[in-house]
Amino acid sequence: MTIRDFIIRTCTDMGISCVGCADVVRWEQPLFFPWVPESCYPNAIYPEARTAVVIGLPVHLPVVETAPSIWYREEYKVVNSLLDQYTWRIATVLNDQGYASVSIPRDGYGSITVLQKNPAAFFSHRHAAVLAGLGTFGRNNMVLTRAWGPRVRFGTVLTSARIESDALIESSLCTRCNACVRACPVHALEEEDYPESKTNKKACADRSAALNGEYRSPCGICIKVCPVGADRDLFNRTDIRMYDDTGAWKKYHDAWDHVRSFGSD
Repeated sequence: MTIRDFIIRTCTDMGISCVGCADVVRWEQPLFFPWVPESCYPNAIYPEARTAVVIGLPVHLPVVETAPSIWYREEYKVVNSLLDQYTWRIATVLNDQGYASVSIPRDGYGSITVLQKNPAAFFSHRHAAVLAGLGTFGRNNMVLTRAWGPRVRFGTVLTSARIESDALIESSLCTRCNACVRACPVHALEEEDYPESKTNKKACADRSAALNGEYRSPCGICIKVCPVGADRDLFNRTDIRMYDDTGAWKKYHDAWDHVRSFGSD
């Protein structure tokens, strides 16, 4: 069994279906500009790193549809916790096999207040996910995946093991429908592809801070309206007009309003 097979089996045993690998050299071959600062490269953070192992866990679409809400907030927290636990376990298993490895927390900042001052983290799981062949960037600046669109969060393990990289997704998964641009309540997005157009991080962080005070953060609106993802077929949500039309989809809007009316200020 190769180390790659070992990692896939380990992830499968944990119930993780989204996993990809990227040689750290890929960070030195920018896919576009501007690119990640060299100080944020894997082997700048962990010099022994030879491969980044990236995993993804979904946030279930019907939950995201209630955002901003306490339901989405709690599921978001659960997924974050699982990512930290799973990446730690993967790193530990690799260490036991003789491959020096570390896990990187799913967020590299302590609070939304910190993001308002410096809207960045010490490592980008989004870029790692793209370089590991798990998705492509959308106009909402999120990573779009085939299975869940942008409704997925990522965690990363940096390992000294040399593992074959997964193929990059060559064609953008973004449909450029601009649903995310129109839906953003603080107009933080523009009608251009990433990175030509980037999220207004200050506006986004300020909204998250306000929602956090109401126990309803994160916002989630730009990811719930995105039409990309097989999860839309699974949950019978293929027509994104449902988010604007309160008549034809009244039962859904009633359900979302019900959830939003509880558990938060």
